[in-house]
Parts: sequence; structure tokens; C-alpha cells
Amino acid sequence: MNDSSETPPADAQPAEAPEETKAVSAGSLPNKEEVMEAIRPVVDPEMNVSIVDLGLVYDVEADEAASKLNIKMTLTSPMCPVGPQIMGAVHSSALQMEGVEDVEIQLVWTPQWDPRQMATDDVKMMLGIWE
Repeated sequence: MNDSSETPPADAQPAEAPEETKAVSAGSLPNKEEVMEAIRPVVDPEMNVSIVDLGLVYDVEADEAASKLNIKMTLTSPMCPVGPQIMGAVHSSALQMEGVEDVEIQLVWTPQWDPRQMATDDVKMMLGIWE
């Protein structure tokens, strides 16, 4: 019986994790600004404006230990008929980011969305909000 198949050669090096795995395990979840940019293409179909520019995304927190993003957001109204689709698009966009294994979307109603306070200046101008 030949035991050479069970014993590694003397010059064998320990296997290393692939480079991308090393980067992810080193705490490389995207930061809030990177997540906001990744979900910026998600639009409110009734207004045809980015939900980020509308101010509907309130916060993004990264849980490095779980490789998870927690996104706190709202909708333009509690009766928004496309709310599930918007939330699904945010989830999908965030989940595609490098290092992210899970995304939790928390839908909140406080503070109530107010475009005068939360939308970008460009969106305010487009909506005819003059302050």
C-alpha cells in the first residue's frame, strides 16, 4: 500500500484563500455613500425620479460580522402601489454589491417623508418646490 497520496509533498504550500475572498473577509462591506450610489438607479415610477434623490432612503448600516446591509427607507405614501417593487429593486441592487451576502430593508414612516426637507435641490426644482 502506498501512503504517498495521503501525505503532501515536503515542498507543498498551504492553500490560500482566493484574493476576492480575502478582501471580503477583511471587513470590506460598502459604506453608506457607495450603497446610495448603487441604489440611485432605482426610481419611483410615479415620479420617474431616483428614490435616493427624493430622500426616501434614510439610513444604511453595515453589519460586517454578518456581511449584511440594513437599509432604512420610506415611500412617498403608505398606500404607494409600487412599494413592494421599489423595495425589491433596492434589495436586489444592494445584494449585488461586492461583499454583501444579505440585505434587510426596514420600511419606516417616521419621520414622515417631506420633499421640502429631504429631496435634493434638483428634485425640489423639478417638483416646483421653491423655498
